[in-house]
Amino acid sequence: MQAAVFYAPHQPLKIEEYPIPKPATDEVLIKVSACGVCHTDLHYIDHGVPTFKNPPLILGHEISGTVAEIGSNVKNLKVNDRVLLPAVLTCGACEFCRTGRENICKTMIMFGNHIDGGYAEFVKAPAKDVFILPQEIPLEEGCIIADAISTPYHAVKNRAQVKPGDVVAVFGCGGVGINLVQLSHSCGATVIAIDIIDKKLDWAKQFGATYILNASKFPDIAKEIRKITNGGVDIAFEAIGNPTTMTSAYNSLRKGGRLCVVGYSDKDFLISSAKLMFFEMEIVGSLGCRPVDYPRLIEMARIGKIKVSPLVTHRFTLSEINSAFESLRKGEPLRAIVVMKATDFTD
Repeated sequence: MQAAVFYAPHQPLKIEEYPIPKPATDEVLIKVSACGVCHTDLHYIDHGVPTFKNPPLILGHEISGTVAEIGSNVKNLKVNDRVLLPAVLTCGACEFCRTGRENICKTMIMFGNHIDGGYAEFVKAPAKDVFILPQEIPLEEGCIIADAISTPYHAVKNRAQVKPGDVVAVFGCGGVGINLVQLSHSCGATVIAIDIIDKKLDWAKQFGATYILNASKFPDIAKEIRKITNGGVDIAFEAIGNPTTMTSAYNSLRKGGRLCVVGYSDKDFLISSAKLMFFEMEIVGSLGCRPVDYPRLIEMARIGKIKVSPLVTHRFTLSEINSAFESLRKGEPLRAIVVMKATDFTD
């Protein structure tokens, strides 16, 4: 099969012939239809963040496709089923999985990090982790549900606990942030979208933001948000991974407000500990999505409660994958996908 292989940071991925993986008795082989292009991959390529599996490694963790082969013990799937793979596989047995927090599983396994991922014509996965994609959801565009939509879903529903009537600020309107906007709006919240790129703010308006603010036009964006909300927002999301915007997001909250950090950074950020205590503020982190939440999220997409296809603004072939990452570096796509044209599988 053809695959885009990661060998080392600061090098382009190489398109190579790679062995088709052989599924075990409890696994399935997936013929990949599409795989989302994510900033997480850029952390490995551009910033030297190490992968758990030493290269060579096939990156990519937002995967949709069809079942090409099933292991002998698999009962829940059949060949040609349309499927979505979650970005992270969980053990189901550790203390976190057993208490409903599978997304922070002790032994989690991530596609394109611990094991080979979806920038390839085929990938294998445990059958227990695979979700059926209904016909109403386009197979290729549906791949982004695996992370770009599921991660914000967990943040909005489980960590920030957005409720109807809440006033929410979303700092950063990229691929994850735009879905924080969309999902908060779908919960009945009033959403303020903040970014420094007008194009992204225009997208945020299309996906449900009531107010849009270009942070570069204000000396203190948190002060401006407190001004227009008469005291601050109930909930603020930080989806960039920038310590400065984390502090701004925290400072935009009203008394008793909640900051939900979704963006990744390896640096600390500053807050007022007096404000945290005296005003009973809350700060929560949010990582990925629990497997139990995927069926509800998929159903929301199936009935059109949330938009999927309009999120995908750029499409690339596997041979164009390095161009896809260059486009991502420039901030051009809202969400980009790599579309596969795999040859028919023969055992």
